[in-house]
Amino acid sequence: MNKKLLSFLFVLFFIASCAVAQDANSALRPPKGSQLALVVFEDLQCPQCRRAAPLVEQAAKTYKIPVVRHDFPLPLHNWSFQAAVMAHYFDSHSKQLGNDFRDYIFQHQLEINPGNLRSFAEKFAADHKVDLPFVFDPQGKLAAEVNADRDLGNRIGIHQTPTIYVVSGKPQANPPYVEVTDIGKLFQTIDSVKQE
Repeated sequence: MNKKLLSFLFVLFFIASCAVAQDANSALRPPKGSQLALVVFEDLQCPQCRRAAPLVEQAAKTYKIPVVRHDFPLPLHNWSFQAAVMAHYFDSHSKQLGNDFRDYIFQHQLEINPGNLRSFAEKFAADHKVDLPFVFDPQGKLAAEVNADRDLGNRIGIHQTPTIYVVSGKPQANPPYVEVTDIGKLFQTIDSVKQE
């Protein structure tokens, strides 16, 4: 390879690295008004996500910190994308309702298949007095939101679910986020980020 080509490839790599870092830095921040938060990329059909969800909720309550959830449906799962679209439908009523739906899906994950997913959504909607239209995403807006979540995760470099980050809004935090690599050490990770 000649020097110009190597220089060009280096510049491309550098620009791509900066874009990934910028995406991570903008996405992995606590919501406005919070100094600390959990950011979770999850797949509603993922067994590990189902097991992690109650612990994430417990940590959020214990530390009184928000949880920012992103849908990251994996291609190998046959109903997770549609469930994420449904979750975004409930998000459009309220973020809490969308999160409650995600938790409800995790609770019933082992019973759900592509043929009965809609009936679970209908039961949840009825229990929460929300109308579930026959076609709830006619323009594809909700699917675009799910794809945007997944694209964000891809740009950050997420390869598995759940991927959980403890994020800090403190200016001195370096780095401003820490990935939780062992869900059993979630509380320890939060403590270590809090102390920085």
